[in-house]
Amino acid sequence: MGSSSHQKGRMRTKRPLGIQLFECVRGSPISFRSCQALVLVLTFLSYASYHATRKTTSIVKSVLDPKTNLGILHWPSHLYLQNLKGAENNATFSSGWAPFNAKDGTALLGEIDLAFLGVYAIGMFFAGHLGDRVDLRILLTIGMIGTGLFTAAFGAGYWFNIHNFYYFLGMQMMAGLFQSSGWPSVVAVVGNWFGKSKRGLIMGIWNAHTSVGNISGSLIAAAMLKYGWSWSFAVPGIMIALVGLTVFLFLPVSPDVIGIQEDLHLKDSEKTDMDTPLLERRSEAKDKAVGFIEAWRIPGVAPFALCLFFCKLVAYTFLYWLPFYISHTAIGGQYLSDSSAGVLSTLFDVGGVVGGILAGHISDHLDARALTAASFTFSAIPALFFYRIYGSVSLTWNIALMFVTGMLVNGPYALITTAVSADLGTHSSLNGNSRALATVTAIIDGTGSIGAAVGPLLTGYISARSWSAVFTMLMASALVAGLLLTRLVVAEVVAKMESRRAPAPAAGDLPVSTTTMDEP
Repeated sequence: MGSSSHQKGRMRTKRPLGIQLFECVRGSPISFRSCQALVLVLTFLSYASYHATRKTTSIVKSVLDPKTNLGILHWPSHLYLQNLKGAENNATFSSGWAPFNAKDGTALLGEIDLAFLGVYAIGMFFAGHLGDRVDLRILLTIGMIGTGLFTAAFGAGYWFNIHNFYYFLGMQMMAGLFQSSGWPSVVAVVGNWFGKSKRGLIMGIWNAHTSVGNISGSLIAAAMLKYGWSWSFAVPGIMIALVGLTVFLFLPVSPDVIGIQEDLHLKDSEKTDMDTPLLERRSEAKDKAVGFIEAWRIPGVAPFALCLFFCKLVAYTFLYWLPFYISHTAIGGQYLSDSSAGVLSTLFDVGGVVGGILAGHISDHLDARALTAASFTFSAIPALFFYRIYGSVSLTWNIALMFVTGMLVNGPYALITTAVSADLGTHSSLNGNSRALATVTAIIDGTGSIGAAVGPLLTGYISARSWSAVFTMLMASALVAGLLLTRLVVAEVVAKMESRRAPAPAAGDLPVSTTTMDEP
């Protein structure tokens, strides 16, 4: 009893200061539903701000490494991009920025991307391991403020007239290191608060933060270009630091931390699936943090992690190079300005929002994560082909094909990094262990992030020779991503066929989920 009281007091001291102040002003404890809403909003804003800072580099690339064939597209009056029509004419970016305006400038930008994503991928493994052992609120706050600092420092190279390649390389590497703490932290926090009911759909909607961050980052960076490319980095950097401070003040990482777990157990009869955390804590012995190798051995982790390697290779090539590609490609016989290309590229992320939600909903309905992910990746192959061949025909064709491509490319990426990671982090082989979610999430997304580093790097070299070769690489990657899930797809289909042949279960029997399959 004394130990329980001590633990309860220790947990209460971890309550965020903002929540304590809110409860003092209100005069009553914050409710469980309010905490759920707060967690969703804060983690959404948190990771959206991460992606907003990540997107700025792709918008500024065409300014750092100018093109010789840049023109201004004269937009029809009914298109929303018309307000940006003259913005680039007022900027004097034609000379670029050394060292990126040299002949090997495109390759140098590819190396910058590799440095960021390489450190990000490596840091992800350590961040996930750390996330299961420390206060996630503190880890997330440090990551966000550090990201903001080094993102702004990259832009400061303009103000201080810095032209040393290794300065920019170092700033991106440090930004990547701090960014690596983000994803394992937010997934683990959401996993502590939300149950298994409609997990794919809920996390598909929540995962829109990726595309929302990309869109907002593109719009902010494009809007700031007329003031100097430094502001395209500084403004998102300041924003993520402010969101990080808000996270520190208000984010409750779990029901235990704010002392309402006991109240939940008193109301078990009133709880729904949404109220039940992803993991029920069973004993302190089972709360021992899962080791790195042990997490890799969880059935399904390896194939989904390798699949995500190729999914993120495709997705991040678009993330970092799509605005550059658009501004280098004549659409309907005319070229776009840097800022207009950046704004147009956001339609890929709009398609990504739809794709993430659609993939989550379909996987919930079919109870088949692997089948859904594989179907999207295989469908992305013709979409990539048609976007390359027909995307330059007209603006209408470009918008339509970009939207569909974004939907099919980002759908499996969103599904694997959210619902699948949560499924595997709560796999039956863990016997209820509640301290594996961040580690499993980090393994899957960390492996994917290696692919995210490889794709933009290869694109930097290959695009100098042929963009058609880049798209061939992307189509091949999508094919391999789908093939890696073959065994899991077959197992899901077989399980479905057997369940249809089997007699109907008794009323008290629980359905067998095929989303987190055990090894046969």
